[in-house]
Amino acid sequence: MGDRLRYWMGFSLVHGIGPVRINALKEAFGDLEAAWNASPAYLRASGLDSKTLTSLLDLRSSIDLDDELERMSRQGFQAITVEDEGYPMRLREVDQSPALLYVWGDLQERDQWAVGIVGTRTPSSYGRAVTEELASALANQGLTIVSGMARGVDGIAHQAALDAGGRTIAVLGSGLEHIYPPEHHKLARAIAESGAVVSEYALGTPPEGRNFPPRNRIISGLSLGVIVVEAGRTSGALITADFAADQGRDVFAVPGDITRKQSVGTNRLIKQGAVPLTEAAEVMEVLNLAMLDQQKQLELELPADPVEARLLETLGREPLHVDEIRARCDMPANEVSAGLAMLEIKGRVKQVSGMHFVRIREGRPDYTVD
Repeated sequence: MGDRLRYWMGFSLVHGIGPVRINALKEAFGDLEAAWNASPAYLRASGLDSKTLTSLLDLRSSIDLDDELERMSRQGFQAITVEDEGYPMRLREVDQSPALLYVWGDLQERDQWAVGIVGTRTPSSYGRAVTEELASALANQGLTIVSGMARGVDGIAHQAALDAGGRTIAVLGSGLEHIYPPEHHKLARAIAESGAVVSEYALGTPPEGRNFPPRNRIISGLSLGVIVVEAGRTSGALITADFAADQGRDVFAVPGDITRKQSVGTNRLIKQGAVPLTEAAEVMEVLNLAMLDQQKQLELELPADPVEARLLETLGREPLHVDEIRARCDMPANEVSAGLAMLEIKGRVKQVSGMHFVRIREGRPDYTVD
């Protein structure tokens, strides 16, 4: 793994090379080792502009990738690529998913059941109370709480999840050793002990302002849905909500006092179609997670079943009658019925009317009811 990982790490250190360019380099050279060792002429022919090429060549001549691997390991961090089995399933499916994730702690398969909670850095007493209540209740329901570890709502959500004995993931806009804000060092360590602190930014990257908007796509990408508790007119939480909508995630907004500046963004989201959120149970209902414990147990323990796989391939946005499903799958009626029943328990399909079924993607129906 280290032989391959070193080149992913190397490219992650180059200014101007992100997920899109890494994919282009892989296509051009076959793998990143060949790209890392390629001549300047071939790199230029692959599409690298002069500025990025110069950055790559300068770094390549001055860095020891083995030392970088050792430095990461010595600090207790790890890294996973988008091609690795342990890479978060939901994040892999979004546009421009990070090519490499640095991880402090442990990402687990159960983190696929996650909800993002974000908001202002200056919450009101109401916003603080609502954040604590929602994060605690959802963590108690078995959901992983994802946020950005910023001051205010983010930090409150992480701490409430920890206090409830749940899992939480913090997404940084810096390298893992540059915790920001600095007063959250203790919180970051607690998160890493029972969840994970993650970043797409290489070790040594400072918490610069330009890093934070892009990291918000990771918060939403890891989540089934995103909750905005309080947000001002220009809050970064609204960027996370935009990413969530673009990625097909549900967006929830807590209604706020119309006289408070912290409510301007959330109330506007509701006008734009976000789900008005007043209690944690509404999140479970909208995301079709009422049977979360059963879904987790079956998803994590049962082996892949060819009948279920065939049914999922057949179902899509349009509701299909069970007879049509049988015909398309060319399978016995008893196998189809049993497979659909199991998939419904797992939260992968939904019966919408009569004996009509649709597929559910990422905790939500793959269709819209008129």
